[in-house]
Amino acid sequence: MAKPLTPQYYLSNAREMLSAKAEKQGNHYGNVKYVQTASGTAYLAVLLAIDRFLQQKEGAKFVKPRSIEEYRSRVGKHSRKLLDLLNEAYDMLHLVGYYHGTTSVTSIQNGLKAAEKVIEMTE
Repeated sequence: MAKPLTPQYYLSNAREMLSAKAEKQGNHYGNVKYVQTASGTAYLAVLLAIDRFLQQKEGAKFVKPRSIEEYRSRVGKHSRKLLDLLNEAYDMLHLVGYYHGTTSVTSIQNGLKAAEKVIEMTE
């Protein structure tokens, strides 16, 4: 039986990938490929959670946002705190972790914490 593709499932997969394959070495990860993949997966968890939040708030008018700017605009209309967490997750996971390929454990862990808070706020 296939598991449901929930934000929690994506975040769990990201954490598993980091612990099993990213080769943590002190304050850095040794394998940037898996850090980037895990960061992208965790960021998808954030987007799924935000989509669910927007569906609840907008109802039948909901259309999936096409850009981070649209996500920011629409989330900001409902919750400043959630917007701040979205921005943190975007910066740490999408830009720093996935796009730039940081190996900093601290940066990635901060992004994962923001993702976790987004998911908690949108449940």
